[in-house]
Amino acid sequence: MVVSAPDRKIIFSHNADTKLIPASTLKVLTALAAFHYLGPDFRFKTEFYLDADSNLKIKGYGDPLLISEVLANICLSLSQRMGGQLPIINNLIVDPTHFDRSVIIPGVTDSSEPYDAPNGALCVNFNTVYFKTVQGRYVSAEPQTPLLPLTLDRIKQSGINHGRITLSHQKNELSMYAGHLFHYFLEQTGFKIRGDVRLGRVTSTDRVILIHRSPFSLKQVVAKMMAYSNNFMANQIMIQAGISQSGPPGTLAQGVTALKTYARDVHELENIEISEGSGISRKNRLSAGNLHRILLEFKPHYRLLRKGPDDFHKTGTLHGISTRVGFLGTDPKSVHTYVILCNTPGRSAKTIRNRLQKIID
Repeated sequence: MVVSAPDRKIIFSHNADTKLIPASTLKVLTALAAFHYLGPDFRFKTEFYLDADSNLKIKGYGDPLLISEVLANICLSLSQRMGGQLPIINNLIVDPTHFDRSVIIPGVTDSSEPYDAPNGALCVNFNTVYFKTVQGRYVSAEPQTPLLPLTLDRIKQSGINHGRITLSHQKNELSMYAGHLFHYFLEQTGFKIRGDVRLGRVTSTDRVILIHRSPFSLKQVVAKMMAYSNNFMANQIMIQAGISQSGPPGTLAQGVTALKTYARDVHELENIEISEGSGISRKNRLSAGNLHRILLEFKPHYRLLRKGPDDFHKTGTLHGISTRVGFLGTDPKSVHTYVILCNTPGRSAKTIRNRLQKIID
């Protein structure tokens, strides 16, 4: 544990150099590294091309917030870009090659939980499908998203009547689902598509017709990542940071190297262990002192953290792990900075933080 006063002077420290599992508080480091490499105003893009055979090609660049509402707006923009003269599309071809196709995050399993959603260059709706059962039939639980036939077998295999399933890398499921969902919204907009959805690549002879920039800046993406502690978003951001330094295709190793390099070169943190960017892996190891130095640099962005009654904070939870970092108070000039890493089963970082609040008050 480490606590510092508004002037950054440490007023309490306990086992500050002991490396422990940070869980989701690691996302603070990931966010800072992304701001460093990409800039807070960075926006993810998705590109659209037409080839000589009237195939529409979609190339993904890792946008973590390609949700149904955004897809609908993209398809409307495509229609407007073509001046209402919509060509008949032969096939819809998806290109996910900006990321390595087999990005596997340590700690992520094949469960249907949203926090286990895999990463990729072209992903929609966080790689999850939300459904329910009405009169014995599976239907979408989101009015803005259709339930595609592509997902029915996976839903049946889940054995549940309502909830979310998580897509997987098997059979290129991530990219194919994205392609089929784009297919749906394109047809809703008025496009006619004769063929099917296929995997492919954009080539130098293809004609670009739209470069979509996300309506969300990186700063807004980070705020949403922190609010929902979304592991998928954290690792999308980390991989993109790695690409900015090493070039595509994005890999886990590139992203991890970017985080470690940032921690070493900017914060002089050498003795840390990073295996991914969300905190889901139990192989991540940082000390409270490490995180305190990182958190002090995050102070200008502290309002991106989750707001509590008397603090802005980020929590982390794994089995037997309870962590919490944040800023006590609401005035940036008078907040106390704290880091609590509790790796003892049955112990709660929140309980410790509440005691700290009483002491400071």
